[in-house]
Amino acid sequence: MIETEQTVTVNCGIEPTWSYARDFERWASIMPGYQTCEIEDEDNSRWILKVGVGALVRTVKGRVHVQQWAGPERVDFSFKLEGDPVTGSGSYLAAPTADGRTDMTLRVRIEGTGPMAPMWEAMGGPVLPKFAMAFAEQLKTRIEEFNGAHAVADAPAKAGATSLLGRLVAWLKGLLGGK
Repeated sequence: MIETEQTVTVNCGIEPTWSYARDFERWASIMPGYQTCEIEDEDNSRWILKVGVGALVRTVKGRVHVQQWAGPERVDFSFKLEGDPVTGSGSYLAAPTADGRTDMTLRVRIEGTGPMAPMWEAMGGPVLPKFAMAFAEQLKTRIEEFNGAHAVADAPAKAGATSLLGRLVAWLKGLLGGK
């Protein structure tokens, strides 16, 4: 099992932050290779991503289940990749700051099963925090844009974060024997 917790400060209050973050389809759209997000009901969705390593491109399907909606401060969720031995869980946490902004924390835990799990978990351990931070930064940017707030982060860092997301997903799929 590998896990991480990353916190960013959103330049919006907690309610405007929640008005964007409560829509999991918006989260899916940030993922590299996003194809669709099918909302089944208020707690369940199916995300379809197209990921690749070089010329190899593979469609990955995952189910996301919201275990607890306690917004605007908290959402707990779990996920499972269809056809791959990978499950996980996470939390979205938000807290107002004294200056009217919002500290947004993402917690993510990923667990693999099968003979390759120890290897990809050992190799993925150092990468997951970078991936989660890049995702949190991109979510922060989208929330600020949605609410008309001005982001403080610089553009080159955002461009690097996006490519990091793509590299992590491709790397994990390759380790899992992705087709």
